[in-house]
Amino acid sequence: MIPRWPLPKQDYWSTPFAEALLQHLDLVLGATILDIASGDGIPAFYLAEQVGPTGHVLGIDWDEHLMASARSLQGPHLPWLRFECLDMRALPAGLPAFDRITGNLSVMFFRPNRFETVRGLIDHLRPGGQLVLTFPSLGTFDSLWRRIDQEMAARGLRIERQRLAAHVAERPSAKDAKGWLDALDLQRIAGTESPLEITTGPGPLFLRHPLLRDGFLDDAFECFDDARLADEVMTTVSEDVPSFTPLIAQRCVISGWRPD
Repeated sequence: MIPRWPLPKQDYWSTPFAEALLQHLDLVLGATILDIASGDGIPAFYLAEQVGPTGHVLGIDWDEHLMASARSLQGPHLPWLRFECLDMRALPAGLPAFDRITGNLSVMFFRPNRFETVRGLIDHLRPGGQLVLTFPSLGTFDSLWRRIDQEMAARGLRIERQRLAAHVAERPSAKDAKGWLDALDLQRIAGTESPLEITTGPGPLFLRHPLLRDGFLDDAFECFDDARLADEVMTTVSEDVPSFTPLIAQRCVISGWRPD
C-alpha cells in the first residue's frame, strides 16, 4: 500500500503553522519547491505528494540528524522529494530557481541577518514565483517573558533583564516581515497573525516542555552568565505557571510574489 502524507495531527506546533502556510500557498501540480528549515519533513512530505511526480521538492536544513530522520521516514517513497543538509542563510550559487519557496517556522533561524537571508532566498525564486514563510512573531509568549522579567527584577538582576528585553524586542512582527518583502520588490504581499495556545504544567513539565526548552526557554537561560542562578530563577518561574497562562504564541504567515 502506498502511504499518504498528511500533516500529522499529533504535532501541536509545526502542524498549525504549516496549516497557515498552506492557506496562503498557491500549490499546483508539477511545481518545483524549495522548502527551507525543513526539519523532519513538515510540510515537505505533504508538498511533495501534492505536486506529484512531475514536480520536485527539495527540503533543506542545516541539522544533519533531522535530514537523516526525514530520509529514513521517506524510504523509497516520493522519489521526486529530496532532503539535503544546507544553510538557508548561504545558499550555493549553483542551486536552481524554484516556482515556490516555503519555510515553516523558519524566520527565527535567519538571525542575525534576516533581511539578507530573505534576499538570498528570492534570488532562487523564479519570476512569477511565490515565497511563503511562517514564524512565531512579536508578542509570542509575552506573559512568560513578563513573569521572567518580574523574577529578575525582584532579584536585582539588571544585566539579565536587559538581555531578556533585547531577546524579546528582536523578534519580528508581521509588519516587519512584510516590509522586507516590499523592500525587495515582491508583489501581492500578504501577512496574517493568529493566536496559538500552548498548554503546559508546572515544574519539570514546563522546563522540559518539548516546544519550549529547545528554543524559547533557551533565550531566557542565555541571559545568564551564572548557570546556577539561571536554574534557580527559571525553577521559581516554573512553579508559578498559573501566573503566565494561557501561554499564547502569535502564529504569523507572510507571502509575496516575484514579478514576472
